[in-house]
Amino acid sequence: MTTPGLTLSIIVPVHQGAHILPQSLGALAESDLPRDSWELIVVDDASTDGTAQVAAQYADTVMTLGRKPQGPSYARNRGVEAARGDVIVFIDADVCVHRETLGRFVKIFVENPGFSAVFGSYDAAPPAPGLVSQYRNLLHHWVHQQNGGDAETFWAGCGAVRREVFLEAGMYDEWHFSRPQIEDIELGHRLKALGHQISLEPNIQATHLKRWTLRNMIATDFRDRGVPWTRLLIQRGIVSKSQSLNLRLIERVNTVLVWLSAAFAVVALGAQDARWLVGAAILLLPVLWFNRHLYGFFRKHRGFWFALRAVPLHLTYYFLNGIAVGWGWLVHHAVGEPQPAVAVQAFSEVGLESWPPVPRKAPEPPLSTDRQTPTSPAE
Repeated sequence: MTTPGLTLSIIVPVHQGAHILPQSLGALAESDLPRDSWELIVVDDASTDGTAQVAAQYADTVMTLGRKPQGPSYARNRGVEAARGDVIVFIDADVCVHRETLGRFVKIFVENPGFSAVFGSYDAAPPAPGLVSQYRNLLHHWVHQQNGGDAETFWAGCGAVRREVFLEAGMYDEWHFSRPQIEDIELGHRLKALGHQISLEPNIQATHLKRWTLRNMIATDFRDRGVPWTRLLIQRGIVSKSQSLNLRLIERVNTVLVWLSAAFAVVALGAQDARWLVGAAILLLPVLWFNRHLYGFFRKHRGFWFALRAVPLHLTYYFLNGIAVGWGWLVHHAVGEPQPAVAVQAFSEVGLESWPPVPRKAPEPPLSTDRQTPTSPAE
């Protein structure tokens, strides 16, 4: 295929990824977008497993950060500082793009000059076996496939942003996010606050290679997503009006119903009264009904038995949402805004100049966005 002159810089942050880079970087190498229209920058975040050597077989530039790992926010920012493309494309190290993925990014940005950022979704063919891995990756695919169009957030697993817009927004907040958390969501909120348009494009897809376990699913939903997201929304004062993806009203209703059901079950155990269990089951019926299309999707792609076993995992997701909201609210009011390590804060305050630089704090977004959101030329 041909490219209309828009150049891309692909940024891949990685830590201890020597075993997986041949798949993800190999997929980029198979892209149908001409190789002279994009550059590949791999940022090795203090790996000790030969990641840099593997990356050098594919990348135009390999940046090695020799201190302790600083997290994907820091690594992505360092990659952007070396980038030359018009559009920055962020691809996670465990994500394999489709042949047409990069070309679709170019096409969308060219046809929609009002779009500042675009992101896609995982496909419906995750290779990792097991119920949890299949459920988690298919859930992500379903959510993004059902929510195409204007978005309030950003996703860095397979997402792109115009370079000048990314720099204007202040890049990723490496000060507050020193490990994989909601750094891309937070960036999306800043982009929207500056009046930029973000679009979720379901036809831009990639394969997620991650193998999930129940333990890391719970840790991710609670520690790395739910709690920091709650604190972010409270800090920005947008808890009540945010309607992005899993914060829509129906998702909040589902969370409340699951928690009420759990409360009824606890009362039933304490009172030894089965009627409370009946009440708990009745409270779950609306949740199952509201999600009937999702469970139908699971059944269609993986069969009835998979769909049946996925239901408890999905209810666990809602249960964790409730815990995360409560804990995030408590931590926010008891501790305040998340703070970086003491050394990072101290070095930042004295303006230490070094390479790699001391983690930086992103600027605060504007207080109001009511008059700053542009009209999409595609609408």
